[in-house]
Amino acid sequence: MKYTQLGRTGLKVSRLVLGTMNFGPQTDEADSHAIMDAALDAGINFFDTANVYGWGENKGRTERIIGDWFAKGGERRDKVVLATKVYGNMAPDGDGAWPNHDKLSALNIRRAVDASLKRLRTDHIDVYQFHHVDRDTPFEEIWQAIDVLVQQGKILYAGSSNFPGYKIAQANEIAARRGGTIGLVSEQCLYNLAERRAEMEVIPAAQDYGLGVIPWSPLHGGLLGGVIRKEVQGGRRASGRAADTLADPAARAQIQSYEDLLDKHGLEPGEVALAWLLTRPGVTGPIVGPRTAGQLESAVRAVDLELSEDVLTGLDEVFPGPGPSPEAFAW
Repeated sequence: MKYTQLGRTGLKVSRLVLGTMNFGPQTDEADSHAIMDAALDAGINFFDTANVYGWGENKGRTERIIGDWFAKGGERRDKVVLATKVYGNMAPDGDGAWPNHDKLSALNIRRAVDASLKRLRTDHIDVYQFHHVDRDTPFEEIWQAIDVLVQQGKILYAGSSNFPGYKIAQANEIAARRGGTIGLVSEQCLYNLAERRAEMEVIPAAQDYGLGVIPWSPLHGGLLGGVIRKEVQGGRRASGRAADTLADPAARAQIQSYEDLLDKHGLEPGEVALAWLLTRPGVTGPIVGPRTAGQLESAVRAVDLELSEDVLTGLDEVFPGPGPSPEAFAW
């Protein structure tokens, strides 16, 4: 495994991030624990989760699965850089309309971090991430709450997720004016070959402010994982958003061109999609969310995959990026 520093911090993290959203809803606890053990064996030390994972009546279940894994000992917790998120509504079922159980008020941040620590069975969270922009809470209040948590030793760093470029700038400018916290150190954004809008402003803002970029959905819901090839070979068929996308003839032709390019070079689509992200400026490492140990093994191979200039050029031709702003939409 290769490692890099998370943005401008001194924290060293693996170039792949283990995403845990499938733990509980799609992968049972025993298999989830096996995947986390395999991730550590492969050198992956950066694990990402969120308080709402498990979803619906099971929200919080994913954090509990991770907490039970930490409780097995073997220095599991010490080896992991643990990231979780706050924003989603965690009110008990039937109380969803009750106020102050979601978003980024100081009250909810305090409540949410203590609840996550309990589920995760740990005394601190390494990277505490804001899962979404809260348009109702000023950053002065958010940073006050974060300062307290850092002083209490409950969190070490703060990060964002799904923030536009101007909110990254606003958050860090206010943090700098207040003093105390060092501001955001990472941004977790939707970014992959088929969805490159983050290149316009989000990634440049992250680079300027020293945030590590952590792409989620690196295979774009499975579309970049060889979905057409699998259909032809009688394997798992596309479903959900991927199936809807492939129903569009133009989109299907684009994905077919992508797979044809990689077939020509003898490369696996899913591994290439991850390896491409690892070549992108500012990217710390993509989040991989394996449902099985086999999927994890494929993702790990991408770290050592070197893409030739021919392949990189071909990928840009199939999936042209928008370019940086303002040139992407102006002169």
